[in-house]
Amino acid sequence: MEQIFPYSHLQAFTRDVFLKMGCSAAHAELAATVLLSADLRGIDSHGVARLSGYVRLWEAGRINPTPDIRIVHETPSTAVVDGDGGLGLVVAPFAMQVAIEKAKIAGTGWVSVRHSNHFGIAGYHAMMALEQDMIGMAMTNASPLVAPTFATERMLGTNPIAVAIPAGEQPPFVADFATTTAANGKLEILQRKEMEAPTGWVQDKHGHSSTNPNELKSGGALLPLGGDREHGSHKGYCLGSIVDIFSAVLSGANYGPWAPPFVSFLPLPPDPVGKGLGHFFGAMRVDAFRPADEFKSHMDTWIKRFRGAKTVAGEEKVLIPGDPEREMQAYRMEAGIPILDPVVKDLGEVAMKFKIDF
Repeated sequence: MEQIFPYSHLQAFTRDVFLKMGCSAAHAELAATVLLSADLRGIDSHGVARLSGYVRLWEAGRINPTPDIRIVHETPSTAVVDGDGGLGLVVAPFAMQVAIEKAKIAGTGWVSVRHSNHFGIAGYHAMMALEQDMIGMAMTNASPLVAPTFATERMLGTNPIAVAIPAGEQPPFVADFATTTAANGKLEILQRKEMEAPTGWVQDKHGHSSTNPNELKSGGALLPLGGDREHGSHKGYCLGSIVDIFSAVLSGANYGPWAPPFVSFLPLPPDPVGKGLGHFFGAMRVDAFRPADEFKSHMDTWIKRFRGAKTVAGEEKVLIPGDPEREMQAYRMEAGIPILDPVVKDLGEVAMKFKIDF
């Protein structure tokens, strides 16, 4: 069902693919690092399994391998970045760095992005702030696959939110989650494994709950976090909407049902309201609020107290956001990254296309 590959092998292969697409050496290296960070952290739906999707978008002329990424509007603490149709894997770190540099001066930095593409996992970008004793935030809108509460029409993306908060002796708090019950990539994994989806992940084209992971191919939709109104889907709908507005309405990107699809075989909406996909990033200097060492000491106290919370029967410990991903990264750097056979086959076809080894 799967094969194990060393991180270094997948990193080099992914970099070579981006080079073949025409990316600069620096952009290819960065894009590979950002993409593979998902596999390392156990978010297999957003890692190397997505590589062929980027290739197909490039072949369709929807990714610019040599973008002129630039600030098009700014104030001391805010900016709008135009990604010039580049890889979101490259555009996003540029924009997050702008937010960090502004926070160094103003205390906080906020950057919205337009004319970009899929940027990998949001957590990577939010975590860039940690080394500067800053709190990082990252979010993005995405392909419209999600039906709002009470709707059958797909209007929103999975629209993830990530927040990274530094601590002292304890590992950082890193929350990275979709605003849907599950990301589309998890449905793709279930399809490859020929397994059913849990109840509450998807609905059919009529708005009825379904466990068919292929439902989106028949006009169905992903569901907001909560699944249905009785379980709080209106809250997931609100969160996804906030991400869409911050990422796209604020920046001048396409929003709602106009967001361009990640898959190349679906046409772009004929009446775009903006440019490409949108992202939103924030960086906040901890010492703009209280001394950083003092804050991090209290974060240690917060984390240790939550770890020590009494657990329900059968559970060993309470997890802190970021724990599973950090532990998975340490394990996979040593043991290698498992890749499902259908993805291995897909990557082999990419290798043949570009005449490179895999």
